[in-house]
Amino acid sequence: MAGDGEVENCLKYGRPDLGFLRWRWRPAACELPRFDATAFLNVVRGRSLAFVGDSLAMNHMQSLMCLLSKVQYPKDISKTTHPEFRTLHYESYNFTVSIFWSPFLVKANKSGELWHLYLDEQDEAWLAGIVGFDYVVLSAANWFTRRSMFHEAGRIVGCHYCLVPGVADLTLRYSQRMALRAALRALTAAGGDAGFEGTVILRTLSPTSHFEGGEWNKGGDCRRTRPYAVNETRMAGLDLDFHTAQVEEFAEAKAEAEAAGARARLVLMDTTAAMLLRPDGHPSRYGHWAHDTVTLYNDCVHWCLPGPIDVWNKMLFQMLLPE
Repeated sequence: MAGDGEVENCLKYGRPDLGFLRWRWRPAACELPRFDATAFLNVVRGRSLAFVGDSLAMNHMQSLMCLLSKVQYPKDISKTTHPEFRTLHYESYNFTVSIFWSPFLVKANKSGELWHLYLDEQDEAWLAGIVGFDYVVLSAANWFTRRSMFHEAGRIVGCHYCLVPGVADLTLRYSQRMALRAALRALTAAGGDAGFEGTVILRTLSPTSHFEGGEWNKGGDCRRTRPYAVNETRMAGLDLDFHTAQVEEFAEAKAEAEAAGARARLVLMDTTAAMLLRPDGHPSRYGHWAHDTVTLYNDCVHWCLPGPIDVWNKMLFQMLLPE
């Protein structure tokens, strides 16, 4: 298995069941083909792809690397040793893949127990880096649950659970929506030599509702060994609110970009419904050795490799095919 996805290598750490490897997502009214690594590399020959977001963006990239390893392993050409800013090159196909760590998509820093989110300021760590790329896969959701202060136009406008007198609790729903709005606008701004001219693929959230028996840090786990049937679960609560905001902000950004003649093209990759049915696909306790003594929580956020997450790259491949 290529890449640094060892903590998602569930078989390595002793997961005994194999059913999670065999279930396949079938979209309504069509068949999603199996991933063809050679065909994918031929489609992206001479091009570049960036993943921007949090550890699930890394999980997505690692899935792609694992799938492509059937044909070729990439060369690491990163300019930094930081594991969350990596660039890999598939030499035979002149195909470049990069990962840019930006869990809030906008400028952010931490002070004490609070994150400070600058909801109208870009995170140049990734925005400057993706200029010239052909494709960017954008995703973010989970980090907005952290206690945070919201800044706009150089002043504090609110917060999420900051417990500071006089500061309105606008909730994480506000910050998630505004940060996504800012990121999409930055990518689709029309004109200018520094503007992004490739394809922006917004991947919707990966559900966090699969913890059972407690929250992530209070004994929660995900030990199911089969998917949900369609009538056994539904999206609700924060997952539903975040997903709704993503779809709405995407539609608005796309309409504005087209009206302004922006060079960037926007595509929505809605993976949420498919992943909602897969509580069986997380590492759970199989993201580490049973005898490890460090504090490790059951992982019901990331996805086993190989596993259900590979469907994201099946979808990605179909979106990259010439029209």
